[in-house]
Amino acid sequence: MRYDLVIFDNDGVLVDSEPISNKLLAGYLSELGHPTTYEESVRDYMGSAMHRIHELVEERSGRKLPADFDDTFHSRVFAAFQAELEAVDGAADVLKGLVAAGVPYCVASSGSHERIRVGHRKTGLDVWFRDEIVFSADDVGRGKPWPDLFLHAAARMGVAPERCVVVEDSGPGVQAALAAGMDAYGFTAMTAEEKLDGAKGFFRRMDELPAILGM
Repeated sequence: MRYDLVIFDNDGVLVDSEPISNKLLAGYLSELGHPTTYEESVRDYMGSAMHRIHELVEERSGRKLPADFDDTFHSRVFAAFQAELEAVDGAADVLKGLVAAGVPYCVASSGSHERIRVGHRKTGLDVWFRDEIVFSADDVGRGKPWPDLFLHAAARMGVAPERCVVVEDSGPGVQAALAAGMDAYGFTAMTAEEKLDGAKGFFRRMDELPAILGM
């Protein structure tokens, strides 16, 4: 099927940030008295907006995270990004192909606008993303697995949800896409297929994506 809009998740799909951020998140939660391994962070929080982390920690422990948790965590993440972050291999080639084919695309991430932009500037992907095609969970108040972010992106791009396809690497992201009435394809470089239940198909390398999108 030829889609009218390709919506990319950001972390783990365009930029290889998930190993960095989940290592830091597990360490910071453990510092605060919520023992968390890297594997547990990936399992429980990957693809979720910050508010979801707060909700899950309080639900499990009965204690709220500190008021400055987000600021402290992001300062650590941004510092690590500057030292370590790279684009997902092949992501720039996919974006270049979409431009050449005249296929509209955007990014819709659970991360903040600042996090998205820091990552794009570090990896050079900023040249492919004008401000008006960058969407964050901050824009809608609640992130994945709720469909709000994807519906917001589609509305701003002027495309009906059923004509959109979402490229995701997390369970909450796939759930959000399905709830929005969109097809989703699962990127399995870091996530097993069974964690992306409901995806229309799967791919492990970015150079496989153009054929999936009918390009």
